[in-house]
Amino acid sequence: MITAREQLAAKPGEKRDRAVRASFVDVNEAYETWLRSQCEVDETALMLKHCRMRESAFVFLRATFFRWAAEIENVLPELAAAQPVLSVGDAHVQNFGIWHDKEGRLVWGFNDFDDAAVAPYPIDLVRLAASAILSIRSTLGRSEICDEIKNAYLDRITRPRPYVLNEKHWWLRQRVRASQASTARFWREMDELPATEPPPVVAKDLAGLLPRDCDEIKFARRTAGGGSLGRPRFVAIAQWRRGRIVREAKALVASGWDWSRGRKPHIRYLEVANGPSRSPDPNLRISHGFLLRRLSPESRKLEFGEGDNIKIDRLLLKAMGEELGSVHGADQSAAKKIVNYLRGLDGGWLESAADKAEKFVRSDFREWKKATADLRWDGLKRDR
Repeated sequence: MITAREQLAAKPGEKRDRAVRASFVDVNEAYETWLRSQCEVDETALMLKHCRMRESAFVFLRATFFRWAAEIENVLPELAAAQPVLSVGDAHVQNFGIWHDKEGRLVWGFNDFDDAAVAPYPIDLVRLAASAILSIRSTLGRSEICDEIKNAYLDRITRPRPYVLNEKHWWLRQRVRASQASTARFWREMDELPATEPPPVVAKDLAGLLPRDCDEIKFARRTAGGGSLGRPRFVAIAQWRRGRIVREAKALVASGWDWSRGRKPHIRYLEVANGPSRSPDPNLRISHGFLLRRLSPESRKLEFGEGDNIKIDRLLLKAMGEELGSVHGADQSAAKKIVNYLRGLDGGWLESAADKAEKFVRSDFREWKKATADLRWDGLKRDR
């Protein structure tokens, strides 16, 4: 029998024993070793990530897409032969945000495509459902969660469209638009960021995103994210016409999906973000290995924190399922095949798959908690 360590060292394409799963601790170490070869890792932020991964199985799921990518087809081998599509990859209930498109409209949808890859379409569906089951913000049982996501996905995949909140979806706009509390929290975070000097090319790129007549530019290091914690982030905060504006640069590396298969790095972030079913932020761009974007109280990831007034109920799950269907629906030839296939499946397939995925995540989470029992953190404040 192949040992767990031998499996971890196996080259792409080599046979793996499905009965043996490499330990999470070993895989995490291998991934972080590879990460250090791709960018200049912020070791302090990486230690913070290790501590956060102990908080709950949901937080652990958010931080470990590379492990999901490496093992999900072993957990659910029936998914491997499913129709491949350009996928979100790290699909979960907190990977949503708001921004303004080039027409100034407020838009809601998936916020992060760091792990975008061509993968079997159910991978995103199962991960989104499992994350909702694991989240303490969910107000529904697992059957209702899976049914809402699955039905909304099926309804929208052949009719993809962005979630523009200017003429429709007022219920969602009221939930996600910047509140006084979230706005105050955003600027408090910016005030507390430590000043630093980014690499010269990054500083130049950030400055290039700012209006020409802004002044008092401050560069700072930002610690944020789940799976991306440890990758360097820099912000430029400037004064422009009697108010502050912010731009961010976040280091990009290959998707955990491609890493787990030993593929040549292929960054697909903008391919998904600017897809035909989306209305993207015109500030999004990639330069010198960094994703550049605008940050503001209404251009940000939506966290389920105090003042955000977000609960995962039927309406929100339906919107999430529709948004995922819209992303996958960018390829309409694949979408039609997916619809025909899904309509022939047993109605409980997603719940069954999400149950298995949840058990897999909880097993890894228990291993991590045990392996890091002495880990403590009293350094950085928790970043939202």
